[in-house]
Amino acid sequence: MKDLKNNIDAVNSIGPDDYTASINGLGIDLQGFEGSAVVFSVGTVTDGTHTPKVEESDDNSNWNDVTAVDQEGTLSDLSSDINQRVGYKGVKRYLRTVLTVSGATVGAQLAGLVLRGMPHREPVN
Repeated sequence: MKDLKNNIDAVNSIGPDDYTASINGLGIDLQGFEGSAVVFSVGTVTDGTHTPKVEESDDNSNWNDVTAVDQEGTLSDLSSDINQRVGYKGVKRYLRTVLTVSGATVGAQLAGLVLRGMPHREPVN
């Protein structure tokens, strides 16, 4: 079946906005899903350095960087109009996107999304 809509869920961890300062995104619960990925969707980067990363947690309170072993692909400093994505192979219950910003006065337009897939129950609402 080619139906992807009912088999994935996209949740904003960092909502779409203009960012001039670092931000920790919201923790996204992966319970009920067997797969996940993270997408940083970027509009215009006007100035500064915008470095993305992904963190994981068992309890949505204590966070650690996702290790290279549990991340499919790599992230690099964000630039205009280029989306970046990585897969998550770890076993923690929560994921969040993190953005570290330096040297920005106007900043960058972006969002950090967690994609949840392979749900235990379909369709995803």
